[in-house]
Amino acid sequence: MSLPPSPAPTPSPGPAWVLADRSATKPVTYGEPIGSLQEQYNNLCMEKSQKINPFILQILQGVDEEIKNGLEGITLNIAGNNRLIPVERVTGEDFWILSRVLEKNPYINGLDVRYNLLSDVGAYYAAKLLQKQYNLIYLNLMFNDIGPEGGELIAKALHTNTTLKYLRMTGNKIENEGGMLFAAMLQINSSLEKLDLGDCDLGMQSVIAFATVLTQNQKIKGINLNRPILYGEQEESTVHLSHMLKENHCLVELHMNKHDIRNGGIKQLCDALYLNKSLRYLDVSCNKITRDGMVFLADVLKSNTTLAVIDLSFNRIETAGTKYLSETLTSHNRSLKALSVVSNSIEGEGLIALSQSMKTNLTLSNIYIWGNKFDEATCVAYSELIQMGCLKPDNTDVEPYVVDGRVHLAEVSNGLKKHYYWTPSYGEACSHSANAGSSLVPMGADTISQIQTFQFNQPRIWPMLSHPSDSLHNVLSA
Repeated sequence: MSLPPSPAPTPSPGPAWVLADRSATKPVTYGEPIGSLQEQYNNLCMEKSQKINPFILQILQGVDEEIKNGLEGITLNIAGNNRLIPVERVTGEDFWILSRVLEKNPYINGLDVRYNLLSDVGAYYAAKLLQKQYNLIYLNLMFNDIGPEGGELIAKALHTNTTLKYLRMTGNKIENEGGMLFAAMLQINSSLEKLDLGDCDLGMQSVIAFATVLTQNQKIKGINLNRPILYGEQEESTVHLSHMLKENHCLVELHMNKHDIRNGGIKQLCDALYLNKSLRYLDVSCNKITRDGMVFLADVLKSNTTLAVIDLSFNRIETAGTKYLSETLTSHNRSLKALSVVSNSIEGEGLIALSQSMKTNLTLSNIYIWGNKFDEATCVAYSELIQMGCLKPDNTDVEPYVVDGRVHLAEVSNGLKKHYYWTPSYGEACSHSANAGSSLVPMGADTISQIQTFQFNQPRIWPMLSHPSDSLHNVLSA
Protein backbone atom coordinates (compact mmCIF):
# COMPACT_ATOMS: atom_id res chain seq x y z
CA MET A 1 0.00 0.00 0.00
CA SER A 2 1.40 3.40 -1.00
CA LEU A 3 1.23 6.41 1.23
CA PRO A 4 -0.69 9.48 0.07
CA PRO A 5 1.10 12.75 -0.63
CA SER A 6 2.33 14.60 2.44
CA PRO A 7 0.40 17.82 3.06
CA ALA A 8 0.89 19.75 6.28
CA PRO A 9 -0.55 17.69 9.13
CA THR A 10 -3.93 18.68 10.48
CA PRO A 11 -5.83 17.52 13.56
CA SER A 12 -8.39 15.74 11.37
CA PRO A 13 -9.71 12.44 12.74
CA GLY A 14 -8.86 10.48 9.58
CA PRO A 15 -5.98 7.98 9.21
CA ALA A 16 -2.63 9.65 9.74
CA TRP A 17 -0.32 7.76 7.38
CA VAL A 18 0.93 11.18 6.28
CA LEU A 19 1.96 12.05 9.84
CA ALA A 20 5.22 10.13 9.71
CA ASP A 21 8.50 11.80 10.65
CA ARG A 22 9.35 14.85 8.59
CA SER A 23 12.69 15.42 10.22
CA ALA A 24 15.19 12.76 11.17
CA THR A 25 15.18 11.97 14.88
CA LYS A 26 18.64 11.29 16.21
CA PRO A 27 18.70 8.27 18.54
CA VAL A 28 19.95 9.22 21.97
CA THR A 29 22.68 7.64 24.03
CA TYR A 30 22.57 7.17 27.76
CA GLY A 31 24.82 10.16 28.27
CA GLU A 32 22.38 12.69 26.77
CA PRO A 33 20.09 14.71 29.06
CA ILE A 34 16.45 13.68 28.81
CA GLY A 35 13.77 16.30 29.42
CA SER A 36 10.35 15.87 30.94
CA LEU A 37 8.17 13.37 29.05
CA GLN A 38 5.15 15.53 29.76
CA GLU A 39 6.89 18.59 28.31
CA GLN A 40 8.09 16.69 25.24
CA TYR A 41 4.58 15.40 24.61
CA ASN A 42 3.04 18.88 24.95
CA ASN A 43 5.62 20.42 22.61
CA LEU A 44 5.21 17.74 19.95
CA CYS A 45 1.42 18.04 20.01
CA MET A 46 1.73 21.79 19.46
CA GLU A 47 4.35 21.37 16.75
CA LYS A 48 2.30 18.80 14.83
CA SER A 49 -1.12 20.43 15.49
CA GLN A 50 -2.27 17.30 17.27
CA LYS A 51 -4.90 17.34 20.02
CA ILE A 52 -3.47 16.60 23.48
CA ASN A 53 -4.79 13.38 25.01
CA PRO A 54 -5.28 14.11 28.76
CA PHE A 55 -5.00 10.41 29.62
CA ILE A 56 -1.53 10.17 28.09
CA LEU A 57 -0.54 13.46 29.71
CA GLN A 58 -1.52 12.22 33.19
CA ILE A 59 0.38 8.93 32.77
CA LEU A 60 3.51 10.73 31.53
CA GLN A 61 3.37 13.08 34.51
CA GLY A 62 3.50 10.09 36.86
CA VAL A 63 6.40 8.53 34.94
CA ASP A 64 8.33 11.80 35.12
CA GLU A 65 8.10 11.56 38.91
CA GLU A 66 9.42 8.00 38.83
CA ILE A 67 12.36 9.06 36.67
CA LYS A 68 13.14 11.94 39.06
CA ASN A 69 13.23 9.37 41.88
CA GLY A 70 15.92 7.46 40.00
CA LEU A 71 13.84 4.62 38.54
CA GLU A 72 14.93 3.02 35.28
CA GLY A 73 13.50 0.19 33.22
CA ILE A 74 9.97 1.59 33.58
CA THR A 75 6.89 0.06 31.96
CA LEU A 76 4.59 2.78 30.62
CA ASN A 77 1.01 1.63 31.35
CA ILE A 78 -1.53 3.38 29.11
CA ALA A 79 -4.15 0.62 29.12
CA GLY A 80 -7.47 1.78 27.67
CA ASN A 81 -9.41 -0.30 30.22
CA ASN A 82 -7.86 1.45 33.23
CA ARG A 83 -10.62 1.90 35.81
CA LEU A 84 -8.69 4.04 38.27
CA ILE A 85 -8.50 7.27 36.28
CA PRO A 86 -10.54 8.85 33.44
CA VAL A 87 -9.53 7.33 30.11
CA GLU A 88 -9.55 8.87 26.65
CA ARG A 89 -8.50 5.93 24.53
CA VAL A 90 -5.35 6.30 22.48
CA THR A 91 -5.81 6.53 18.70
CA GLY A 92 -3.25 5.85 15.99
CA GLU A 93 -2.58 9.59 15.74
CA ASP A 94 -2.06 9.81 19.52
CA PHE A 95 0.36 6.91 19.33
CA TRP A 96 2.35 8.68 16.61
CA ILE A 97 3.17 11.50 19.05
CA LEU A 98 3.75 9.07 21.93
CA SER A 99 6.17 6.99 19.87
CA ARG A 100 8.17 10.12 19.04
CA VAL A 101 8.51 10.82 22.77
CA LEU A 102 9.51 7.26 23.63
CA GLU A 103 12.11 6.77 20.93
CA LYS A 104 14.26 9.42 22.66
CA ASN A 105 13.89 8.04 26.18
CA PRO A 106 16.24 5.37 27.59
CA TYR A 107 14.31 4.94 30.86
CA ILE A 108 11.31 3.18 29.28
CA ASN A 109 11.66 -0.50 28.40
CA GLY A 110 8.01 -1.61 28.59
CA LEU A 111 4.87 -0.26 26.91
CA ASP A 112 1.31 -1.41 27.64
CA VAL A 113 -1.34 0.14 25.36
CA ARG A 114 -3.94 -2.62 25.52
CA TYR A 115 -7.62 -1.89 24.77
CA ASN A 116 -7.07 1.29 22.80
CA LEU A 117 -7.91 2.36 19.23
CA LEU A 118 -4.54 2.11 17.51
CA SER A 119 -5.72 0.18 14.40
CA ASP A 120 -3.24 -0.33 11.53
CA VAL A 121 -2.22 3.33 11.82
CA GLY A 122 -0.90 2.73 15.31
CA ALA A 123 0.66 -0.56 14.19
CA TYR A 124 2.68 1.41 11.64
CA TYR A 125 4.13 3.64 14.35
CA ALA A 126 4.60 0.68 16.71
CA ALA A 127 6.68 -0.98 13.98
CA LYS A 128 8.75 2.19 13.58
CA LEU A 129 9.25 2.33 17.34
CA LEU A 130 10.56 -1.24 17.33
CA GLN A 131 13.15 -0.20 14.77
CA LYS A 132 14.24 2.93 16.66
CA GLN A 133 13.82 2.20 20.39
CA TYR A 134 16.82 0.10 21.29
CA ASN A 135 15.82 -0.93 24.84
CA LEU A 136 12.11 -1.81 24.57
CA ILE A 137 11.66 -5.39 25.80
CA TYR A 138 7.88 -5.56 26.49
CA LEU A 139 5.09 -4.42 24.15
CA ASN A 140 1.39 -5.07 24.81
CA LEU A 141 -0.91 -4.23 21.86
CA MET A 142 -3.80 -6.52 22.76
CA PHE A 143 -7.28 -5.60 21.45
CA ASN A 144 -6.40 -2.59 19.31
CA ASP A 145 -8.26 -3.34 16.06
CA ILE A 146 -5.02 -4.21 14.27
CA GLY A 147 -5.63 -6.23 11.10
CA PRO A 148 -3.50 -8.36 8.77
CA GLU A 149 -1.69 -5.35 7.32
CA GLY A 150 -0.76 -3.97 10.74
CA GLY A 151 0.35 -7.44 11.78
CA GLU A 152 2.62 -7.60 8.73
CA LEU A 153 4.24 -4.29 9.66
CA ILE A 154 5.04 -5.43 13.19
CA ALA A 155 6.24 -8.88 12.09
CA LYS A 156 8.62 -7.35 9.54
CA ALA A 157 9.92 -4.82 12.06
CA LEU A 158 10.93 -7.77 14.26
CA HIS A 159 13.20 -9.09 11.51
CA THR A 160 15.80 -6.54 12.61
CA ASN A 161 14.82 -5.83 16.21
CA THR A 162 17.03 -7.70 18.68
CA THR A 163 15.77 -6.33 22.01
CA LEU A 164 12.04 -7.11 22.31
CA LYS A 165 11.44 -10.10 24.59
CA TYR A 166 7.66 -10.22 25.00
CA LEU A 167 4.96 -9.22 22.49
CA ARG A 168 1.20 -9.46 23.07
CA MET A 169 -1.00 -9.18 19.98
CA THR A 170 -4.01 -10.82 21.68
CA GLY A 171 -7.40 -10.06 20.13
CA ASN A 172 -6.11 -8.32 17.00
CA LYS A 173 -7.58 -10.03 13.94
CA ILE A 174 -4.38 -10.52 11.97
CA GLU A 175 -5.89 -13.75 10.60
CA ASN A 176 -4.04 -16.52 8.79
CA GLU A 177 -2.08 -14.07 6.63
CA GLY A 178 -0.66 -12.23 9.63
CA GLY A 179 -0.01 -15.49 11.46
CA MET A 180 2.09 -16.80 8.59
CA LEU A 181 4.20 -13.65 8.67
CA PHE A 182 4.80 -13.99 12.41
CA ALA A 183 5.79 -17.63 11.93
CA ALA A 184 8.23 -16.57 9.20
CA MET A 185 9.58 -13.88 11.54
CA LEU A 186 10.48 -16.54 14.12
CA GLN A 187 12.85 -18.07 11.59
CA ILE A 188 14.84 -14.83 11.62
CA ASN A 189 14.34 -13.22 15.03
CA SER A 190 16.49 -14.69 17.80
CA SER A 191 15.56 -12.45 20.75
CA LEU A 192 11.77 -12.78 21.22
CA GLU A 193 11.00 -15.10 24.16
CA LYS A 194 7.22 -14.91 24.53
CA LEU A 195 4.64 -14.35 21.79
CA ASP A 196 0.92 -14.04 22.49
CA LEU A 197 -1.32 -14.50 19.43
CA GLY A 198 -4.46 -15.67 21.22
CA ASP A 199 -7.84 -14.70 19.71
CA CYS A 200 -6.17 -13.46 16.52
CA ASP A 201 -8.24 -15.60 14.11
CA LEU A 202 -5.21 -17.65 13.07
CA GLY A 203 -5.92 -20.33 10.48
CA MET A 204 -4.83 -23.95 10.40
CA GLN A 205 -2.05 -23.10 7.95
CA SER A 206 -0.45 -20.59 10.32
CA VAL A 207 -0.79 -22.91 13.36
CA ILE A 208 1.03 -25.63 11.42
CA ALA A 209 3.64 -23.06 10.40
CA PHE A 210 4.26 -22.18 14.06
CA ALA A 211 4.55 -25.86 14.97
CA THR A 212 7.09 -26.34 12.17
CA VAL A 213 9.16 -23.26 13.03
CA LEU A 214 9.26 -24.11 16.74
CA THR A 215 10.97 -27.42 16.02
CA GLN A 216 13.99 -25.27 15.12
CA ASN A 217 13.54 -22.04 17.09
CA GLN A 218 15.15 -22.59 20.48
CA LYS A 219 14.61 -19.06 21.81
CA ILE A 220 10.82 -18.88 22.23
CA LYS A 221 9.88 -19.91 25.77
CA GLY A 222 6.16 -19.16 25.71
CA ILE A 223 3.55 -19.04 22.95
CA ASN A 224 -0.20 -18.47 23.01
CA LEU A 225 -2.13 -19.86 20.04
CA ASN A 226 -5.60 -19.74 21.63
CA ARG A 227 -8.77 -19.94 19.55
CA PRO A 228 -7.59 -20.46 15.98
CA ILE A 229 -10.18 -20.73 13.21
CA LEU A 230 -10.30 -24.47 12.59
CA TYR A 231 -12.39 -26.59 10.23
CA GLY A 232 -12.90 -30.35 10.39
CA GLU A 233 -12.69 -32.92 13.16
CA GLN A 234 -9.17 -34.26 12.65
CA GLU A 235 -7.39 -32.36 15.47
CA GLU A 236 -4.64 -31.38 13.02
CA SER A 237 -3.40 -28.48 15.13
CA THR A 238 -2.97 -30.76 18.14
CA VAL A 239 -1.14 -33.39 16.10
CA HIS A 240 1.35 -30.88 14.71
CA LEU A 241 1.96 -29.16 18.06
CA SER A 242 2.45 -32.56 19.70
CA HIS A 243 5.12 -33.43 17.13
CA MET A 244 6.73 -30.06 17.84
CA LEU A 245 6.93 -30.83 21.57
CA LYS A 246 8.90 -33.98 20.81
CA GLU A 247 11.57 -31.93 19.01
CA ASN A 248 11.53 -28.65 20.96
CA HIS A 249 13.61 -28.51 24.14
CA CYS A 250 13.17 -24.84 25.00
CA LEU A 251 9.43 -24.11 25.17
CA VAL A 252 8.23 -23.56 28.74
CA GLU A 253 4.65 -22.35 28.27
CA LEU A 254 2.06 -23.46 25.68
CA HIS A 255 -1.54 -22.22 25.44
CA MET A 256 -3.96 -24.32 23.31
CA ASN A 257 -7.30 -22.95 24.47
CA LYS A 258 -10.22 -23.73 22.08
CA HIS A 259 -8.31 -26.06 19.75
CA ASP A 260 -11.18 -28.57 19.71
CA ILE A 261 -8.96 -31.11 21.51
CA ARG A 262 -10.61 -34.44 22.24
CA ASN A 263 -9.31 -37.55 23.97
CA GLY A 264 -7.27 -38.55 20.92
CA GLY A 265 -5.63 -35.15 20.95
CA ILE A 266 -4.76 -35.23 24.64
CA LYS A 267 -3.23 -38.67 24.07
CA GLN A 268 -1.02 -37.17 21.34
CA LEU A 269 0.09 -34.42 23.71
CA CYS A 270 0.78 -36.89 26.51
CA ASP A 271 2.86 -39.07 24.19
CA ALA A 272 4.99 -36.00 23.50
CA LEU A 273 5.25 -35.16 27.20
CA TYR A 274 6.97 -38.49 27.90
CA LEU A 275 9.85 -37.12 25.79
CA ASN A 276 9.64 -33.38 26.43
CA LYS A 277 11.57 -32.16 29.48
CA SER A 278 11.14 -28.39 29.15
CA LEU A 279 7.38 -27.64 29.12
CA ARG A 280 6.18 -26.44 32.53
CA TYR A 281 2.84 -24.74 31.79
CA LEU A 282 0.23 -26.48 29.62
CA ASP A 283 -3.10 -24.76 28.93
CA VAL A 284 -5.70 -27.00 27.27
CA SER A 285 -8.75 -25.21 28.67
CA CYS A 286 -12.02 -24.84 26.74
CA ASN A 287 -11.69 -28.07 24.77
CA LYS A 288 -13.61 -31.36 24.61
CA ILE A 289 -11.52 -33.59 26.86
CA THR A 290 -13.46 -36.14 28.91
CA ARG A 291 -12.64 -38.54 31.74
CA ASP A 292 -11.08 -41.03 29.29
CA GLY A 293 -8.47 -38.46 28.35
CA MET A 294 -7.46 -38.19 32.01
CA VAL A 295 -6.17 -41.76 31.90
CA PHE A 296 -3.38 -40.61 29.56
CA LEU A 297 -2.63 -37.43 31.54
CA ALA A 298 -2.56 -39.23 34.89
CA ASP A 299 -0.17 -41.80 33.47
CA VAL A 300 2.28 -39.29 32.01
CA LEU A 301 2.32 -37.35 35.30
CA LYS A 302 3.74 -40.45 36.99
CA SER A 303 7.00 -40.02 35.05
CA ASN A 304 7.00 -36.37 33.89
CA THR A 305 8.78 -34.27 36.51
CA THR A 306 8.72 -30.99 34.56
CA LEU A 307 5.07 -29.90 34.29
CA ALA A 308 4.22 -27.41 37.03
CA VAL A 309 0.92 -25.89 35.85
CA ILE A 310 -1.97 -27.59 34.01
CA ASP A 311 -5.14 -25.73 33.02
CA LEU A 312 -8.03 -28.11 32.29
CA SER A 313 -10.78 -25.53 32.81
CA PHE A 314 -14.00 -25.86 30.82
CA ASN A 315 -13.62 -29.45 29.69
CA ARG A 316 -15.69 -32.43 30.89
CA ILE A 317 -13.42 -34.67 32.93
CA GLU A 318 -16.14 -35.38 35.53
CA THR A 319 -15.65 -37.26 38.80
CA ALA A 320 -13.99 -40.31 37.28
CA GLY A 321 -11.36 -38.25 35.45
CA THR A 322 -10.63 -36.27 38.59
CA LYS A 323 -10.05 -39.50 40.54
CA TYR A 324 -7.44 -40.62 38.00
CA LEU A 325 -5.56 -37.36 38.56
CA SER A 326 -5.97 -37.49 42.34
CA GLU A 327 -4.48 -40.97 42.57
CA THR A 328 -1.39 -39.91 40.64
CA LEU A 329 -0.99 -36.70 42.63
CA THR A 330 -1.30 -38.60 45.89
CA SER A 331 1.08 -41.46 45.21
CA HIS A 332 3.46 -40.48 42.38
CA ASN A 333 3.75 -36.92 41.12
CA ARG A 334 5.64 -34.33 43.18
CA SER A 335 6.27 -31.68 40.54
CA LEU A 336 2.82 -30.26 39.70
CA LYS A 337 2.22 -26.97 41.54
CA ALA A 338 -1.08 -25.74 40.12
CA LEU A 339 -4.15 -27.45 38.68
CA SER A 340 -7.33 -25.84 37.36
CA VAL A 341 -10.41 -28.01 36.87
CA VAL A 342 -12.92 -25.15 36.74
CA SER A 343 -16.30 -26.08 35.18
CA ASN A 344 -15.69 -29.77 34.49
CA SER A 345 -18.94 -31.34 35.75
CA ILE A 346 -17.12 -32.77 38.78
CA GLU A 347 -19.25 -33.90 41.72
CA GLY A 348 -18.35 -33.81 45.40
CA GLU A 349 -16.61 -37.19 45.46
CA GLY A 350 -14.06 -36.12 42.87
CA LEU A 351 -13.46 -32.72 44.46
CA ILE A 352 -12.91 -34.30 47.86
CA ALA A 353 -10.40 -36.72 46.30
CA LEU A 354 -8.43 -33.71 45.04
CA SER A 355 -8.53 -32.10 48.48
CA GLN A 356 -7.21 -35.30 50.05
CA SER A 357 -4.29 -35.39 47.62
CA MET A 358 -3.26 -31.89 48.76
CA LYS A 359 -2.86 -33.15 52.32
CA THR A 360 -0.13 -35.58 51.29
CA ASN A 361 1.26 -33.78 48.23
CA LEU A 362 2.88 -30.63 49.60
CA THR A 363 4.10 -29.52 46.14
CA LEU A 364 0.57 -29.00 44.82
CA SER A 365 -0.07 -25.50 46.20
CA ASN A 366 -2.72 -24.03 43.85
CA ILE A 367 -6.12 -25.56 43.05
CA TYR A 368 -9.04 -23.98 41.16
CA ILE A 369 -12.41 -25.76 41.32
CA TRP A 370 -15.25 -23.25 40.82
CA GLY A 371 -18.09 -24.16 38.44
CA ASN A 372 -18.41 -27.78 39.56
CA LYS A 373 -21.09 -29.51 41.68
CA PHE A 374 -20.42 -28.64 45.32
CA ASP A 375 -22.10 -30.53 48.12
CA GLU A 376 -21.74 -29.84 51.84
CA ALA A 377 -18.91 -32.35 52.24
CA THR A 378 -16.94 -30.58 49.48
CA CYS A 379 -17.38 -27.20 51.17
CA VAL A 380 -16.21 -28.62 54.49
CA ALA A 381 -13.20 -30.34 52.89
CA TYR A 382 -11.87 -27.14 51.28
CA SER A 383 -12.64 -25.07 54.34
CA GLU A 384 -10.51 -27.50 56.37
CA LEU A 385 -7.71 -27.35 53.79
CA ILE A 386 -7.54 -23.58 54.21
CA GLN A 387 -7.79 -23.72 58.00
CA MET A 388 -5.01 -26.34 58.20
CA GLY A 389 -2.72 -24.21 56.02
CA CYS A 390 -2.54 -26.84 53.27
CA LEU A 391 -4.18 -24.34 50.89
CA LYS A 392 -3.53 -20.61 51.10
CA PRO A 393 -6.52 -18.32 50.39
CA ASP A 394 -4.66 -16.62 47.54
CA ASN A 395 -3.97 -19.97 45.87
CA THR A 396 -7.54 -20.95 45.07
CA ASP A 397 -10.70 -19.49 43.53
CA VAL A 398 -13.07 -20.31 46.42
CA GLU A 399 -13.56 -18.87 49.89
CA PRO A 400 -15.51 -20.60 52.68
CA TYR A 401 -18.28 -18.84 54.61
CA VAL A 402 -20.83 -20.06 57.16
CA VAL A 403 -24.60 -19.52 57.10
CA ASP A 404 -26.81 -21.07 59.82
CA GLY A 405 -24.00 -23.35 60.89
CA ARG A 406 -23.40 -24.75 57.38
CA VAL A 407 -20.23 -24.18 55.35
CA HIS A 408 -20.52 -22.84 51.80
CA LEU A 409 -17.98 -21.81 49.17
CA ALA A 410 -18.03 -18.46 47.36
CA GLU A 411 -16.19 -17.71 44.14
CA VAL A 412 -13.18 -15.43 44.42
CA SER A 413 -11.71 -15.59 40.90
CA ASN A 414 -9.65 -17.78 38.63
CA GLY A 415 -6.15 -16.97 39.79
CA LEU A 416 -4.35 -18.82 37.02
CA LYS A 417 -5.08 -15.95 34.60
CA LYS A 418 -7.12 -13.57 36.72
CA HIS A 419 -5.84 -10.39 35.07
CA TYR A 420 -5.09 -11.79 31.64
CA TYR A 421 -7.65 -9.59 29.87
CA TRP A 422 -8.54 -6.88 32.37
CA THR A 423 -6.75 -4.62 34.82
CA PRO A 424 -7.84 -4.60 38.47
CA SER A 425 -9.80 -1.79 40.13
CA TYR A 426 -7.24 -1.87 42.96
CA GLY A 427 -3.91 -3.53 43.67
CA GLU A 428 -1.37 -4.79 41.15
CA ALA A 429 -2.27 -6.75 38.03
CA CYS A 430 1.07 -8.56 38.22
CA SER A 431 0.76 -9.91 41.76
CA HIS A 432 1.54 -13.58 42.32
CA SER A 433 -2.04 -14.49 43.25
CA ALA A 434 -3.49 -12.59 40.28
CA ASN A 435 -1.54 -14.52 37.65
CA ALA A 436 -0.57 -17.73 39.36
CA GLY A 437 0.42 -19.60 36.20
CA SER A 438 3.04 -17.05 35.18
CA SER A 439 4.21 -16.58 38.76
CA LEU A 440 4.81 -20.30 39.25
CA VAL A 441 6.52 -20.58 35.87
CA PRO A 442 8.58 -17.37 35.51
CA MET A 443 10.26 -16.75 32.16
CA GLY A 444 12.62 -13.80 32.43
CA ALA A 445 10.75 -10.89 30.86
CA ASP A 446 7.37 -12.49 31.49
CA THR A 447 6.17 -10.30 34.37
CA ILE A 448 5.96 -6.56 34.70
CA SER A 449 8.03 -6.53 37.86
CA GLN A 450 10.84 -8.36 36.09
CA ILE A 451 10.56 -6.04 33.11
CA GLN A 452 10.94 -3.02 35.36
CA THR A 453 14.26 -4.25 36.72
CA PHE A 454 15.69 -5.57 33.44
CA GLN A 455 18.45 -3.38 32.01
CA PHE A 456 20.61 -3.56 28.91
CA ASN A 457 24.28 -2.84 29.45
CA GLN A 458 24.93 -1.61 25.92
CA PRO A 459 22.51 0.58 23.94
CA ARG A 460 21.74 -0.44 20.38
CA ILE A 461 20.91 2.10 17.69
CA TRP A 462 18.70 1.10 14.78
CA PRO A 463 18.61 2.54 11.25
CA MET A 464 16.16 5.36 10.60
CA LEU A 465 13.08 4.66 8.54
CA SER A 466 12.62 6.06 5.08
CA HIS A 467 10.57 9.10 4.16
CA PRO A 468 6.81 8.67 4.78
CA SER A 469 6.01 8.96 1.09
CA ASP A 470 7.47 5.46 0.61
CA SER A 471 5.07 2.55 0.80
CA LEU A 472 4.63 0.87 4.16
CA HIS A 473 5.99 -2.38 2.80
CA ASN A 474 9.10 -0.74 1.38
CA VAL A 475 9.68 1.21 4.59
CA LEU A 476 9.83 -1.90 6.75
CA SER A 477 11.56 -4.21 4.31
CA ALA A 478 14.47 -1.79 3.81
